[in-house]
Amino acid sequence: MQRTALALLAIACITPASAQQSKIANTKHNLSTSGSGTVKANTESQICVFCHTPHAANASAPAPLWNRELSNATYTPYTSNSLDAQTIFGALSQPGGSSKLCLSCHDGTMAIGTVGVLGGNTNVSVTMSGTDAGKMPAGPQGATSGFTRNLGVDLRNDHPISFTFNDTLAAADGELRRMDAQQRHPPASGSVIGIRGPGLKPLLPLQPTGTAGAGQVQCTTCHDPHLDVSKFLRLNRFQSANPAGGAFNAASDQICLGCHDKLGTAWSQSSHASQTIADEQYKTDSANRREFPTTTQVWQAACLNCHDTHAVQGTRRLLREGVSGATGGTGVGSFMTGSSAAPNTVSAIEQTCYQCHTTAGESIIGTATGTVPNIKTDFSLLRHMPITTAEQKSGVESHDIKDRNFAENRETLGQIDVNNRHAECTDCHNPHRVTRNSVFNLTGTDQRTHVPGGTNGNIASGALRGTFGVEPVYGARSFFALPNSFTEKSGDGGQGAATAVTSPWVTREYQVCLKCHSDFGYPDDNVYPSGIRRPELGAPGTPSGSAVTERNSYTRYTNQAREFQAPITHQGAPGSVGTDAGAGYNTNNHRSWHPVMASTGRTTSLRNNASANSWLAPWNTSVGTNTMHCTDCHGNATAAGTITPTSPNPWGPHGSTNNFLLKGPYNSSSGSPDTGALCFKCHATVYANGGGTTGFRGGGRGDLHSYHREKIGSMRCNWCHVAVPHGWKNKSFLVNLNDVGAEAGQVGSKEVATNGNSSNYSEGPYYRRAKLKIVNFRQNSDWSDTDCGSAGKAVGDRIANSQGGTSNTSGTGKDWMTNTCSNPP
Repeated sequence: MQRTALALLAIACITPASAQQSKIANTKHNLSTSGSGTVKANTESQICVFCHTPHAANASAPAPLWNRELSNATYTPYTSNSLDAQTIFGALSQPGGSSKLCLSCHDGTMAIGTVGVLGGNTNVSVTMSGTDAGKMPAGPQGATSGFTRNLGVDLRNDHPISFTFNDTLAAADGELRRMDAQQRHPPASGSVIGIRGPGLKPLLPLQPTGTAGAGQVQCTTCHDPHLDVSKFLRLNRFQSANPAGGAFNAASDQICLGCHDKLGTAWSQSSHASQTIADEQYKTDSANRREFPTTTQVWQAACLNCHDTHAVQGTRRLLREGVSGATGGTGVGSFMTGSSAAPNTVSAIEQTCYQCHTTAGESIIGTATGTVPNIKTDFSLLRHMPITTAEQKSGVESHDIKDRNFAENRETLGQIDVNNRHAECTDCHNPHRVTRNSVFNLTGTDQRTHVPGGTNGNIASGALRGTFGVEPVYGARSFFALPNSFTEKSGDGGQGAATAVTSPWVTREYQVCLKCHSDFGYPDDNVYPSGIRRPELGAPGTPSGSAVTERNSYTRYTNQAREFQAPITHQGAPGSVGTDAGAGYNTNNHRSWHPVMASTGRTTSLRNNASANSWLAPWNTSVGTNTMHCTDCHGNATAAGTITPTSPNPWGPHGSTNNFLLKGPYNSSSGSPDTGALCFKCHATVYANGGGTTGFRGGGRGDLHSYHREKIGSMRCNWCHVAVPHGWKNKSFLVNLNDVGAEAGQVGSKEVATNGNSSNYSEGPYYRRAKLKIVNFRQNSDWSDTDCGSAGKAVGDRIANSQGGTSNTSGTGKDWMTNTCSNPP
């Protein structure tokens, strides 16, 4: 409380710019010998002459009475796929109005001391100190850094200027202040935004430099070069009271909110704006580097935590430090030196996030209420999302949002060219809306992530609030059928918003994942085992090379919208479902899936009265009706028996020490006696080591997991269950080597020839050293030994096993199992 009060006092000591009077003599714009800045005249004592003259002013320059030539430079204007002004009015024009006046010094092309009239003489060059060969100095951090005011002629890293700000633009953007027909905000008032005129002096003046005198944003909309305030801003540089999310409050709101309302309360409640959440204080070196008061907290810096109106060169969307390449400075005082290369070749969104989301030592802020998740370290692990530009197939940052919801066109996700696939922080998170509630609608616990398990176990957390995702629309129930279409999910329903999957906004974590991990984001020829159109697997997320054991020589992603489908008719107790599941042997069979999209409906009573303790907490409650998140399995490695990350590791699929970004290994060794595998972070080890009551029972043998463990000695999960357990054509993820079909590149339904203990079948993605053959699928309580064994298919319907053998042991039951499984590989 004391630290917060001191910080508020420090910010409050800076008089709001709206209350300031012109005191240019006290500012860096006083270039005379009496100036306080490092750039000043050696002998000239006049102050105003460096910009103005009462007589013989530059007639080609805009008012007021300009005493300098204008730069002849050709500028590269700001551009962005999400810049609605560009969509409505076309590419931004060359700077005009007062912006041309400012750039006559700040573009670094003209001598600062050259004035039109001085002491009755024309074209006078005043001798200056502190310049760079007489021009605007780059500053000690360099001209391409975000700490220079030599803006150069490339303005792609600078706030857009010389564009018309009207209600058409505001309505299209959705997060700008609405205007009336006279370009005034508030409408009919114009006290905040408007064109200056008799009786109207808006706080943020537009200039009538557009077509037919339309009001445009220019440099002087935000800056008044005469004011003795930080950055010459007309309004507050910092937030001095918790934003309310409503009408702009000039006394306490940051200047950015004068034009950008950022969806009102959505921003004010976010983890980057809320005073009760974002109370971390800037470290001294990082505050000094940014010219912040040393007591500045994150909520006070607000927009300035991530953005700078004159950002590092090479970045996009004015992201502070959001560029790859070299660094300057040391420790928390380090900074990105920037690049003059095209922004999409060097832009690196993650560098903006890494300012805070890193180790405590590297972070620019200290800790306060809760711990800021360290994401950067996860991205340095062996397996991680391809976050850097160099790790992405296109070699450039293809991430290109189109609106305030951070939505992207399917083409930029990789639908036409899979090389456009990318992984950026803002693919999953909307930093303007993110909260640390366990539910996206600002309800649930305060823990920065979801609560695992339960009947609402797949609801999106506050970390995913207001982002963009998709919901598959299915036309068929077959495991082999792709979705018919996708419904795009975006926007924010506000506090207490509906959590129904039919809501127009993202309500499920999987909706965020599926925009990239399904044929929404890439073309899918639906050919297996690999096909030629889905994206290729490979480092840094998966093992490299085509013959890696854990990949089963599989080379392409699977379509997870296809796998996770949870048809209502396949929920509950298994029953005959015809060919829906694509299985040749379908009696008492149905599709299976981990309950990511929907629950299985298979309660303990429908699992032959299995003990709930066959699952670990929290999965041992609401069995059959609970759901789960993708990030319950994918993320940094966790301790045995839990999916909860070890502090301070964060939730989320950023990186892992395990292949496929899994929380535990899942490979050909997973099972007994190795129970450290991924499966046993949710399932109890009784499945591998026996001693429990699972749903697999019958034939008078008690628990059949235990029985098999006793007879065989050790077991591997993949002998009986598929290697990609998102979803499968058979019940309980059971492989059936009597019925190998399109999932392994086979036409029709083929039996794998097996003969003896060493025979098994590996064919990516689903079969990894598989052994099981099923003649009849049964209800859980009805299994008998004769249900397992060879289907005895004719030679034409048999395929070789993975050891090359083509002879096949016929028969079913105990004798067949003894021959096949007494000492499996």
